[in-house]
Amino acid sequence: MNNPTVHKVLTYLIAVVWFINGLFCKVLNLVPRHQEIVGRILGEDYSRPLTFAIGLAEIGMGIWILSGFKPRLNAIVQILLVTIMNILEFILVQDLLLWGKFNALFAFLFVLIVYFHAYHLKNGIKPQS
Repeated sequence: MNNPTVHKVLTYLIAVVWFINGLFCKVLNLVPRHQEIVGRILGEDYSRPLTFAIGLAEIGMGIWILSGFKPRLNAIVQILLVTIMNILEFILVQDLLLWGKFNALFAFLFVLIVYFHAYHLKNGIKPQS
């Protein structure tokens, strides 16, 4: 499938998900539940600096997505991170998740969108000749 508009919109939407979760939820700590999740999984002693670092990494992921650099590698990294994170959260801190067990469903849908974006839409732009 080759649709530049859909590709561009999905690029921005996927990047925005990472930016919002990184900046607002973790770096600015506007959603303290994220720090509670990190604290329960990785330990309370360093939960704030670890949450902050995870937030910076998520912002970095958003920048990587927007850069268009190695988009398929980027998609693989996103899919692995989201899958691993959600399995851990499902097993260890289900009570802290916004939608409980349904978080796994939303994570799966996000993974499908990332996969579709990287492997079925391609770059959505044909080279000029």
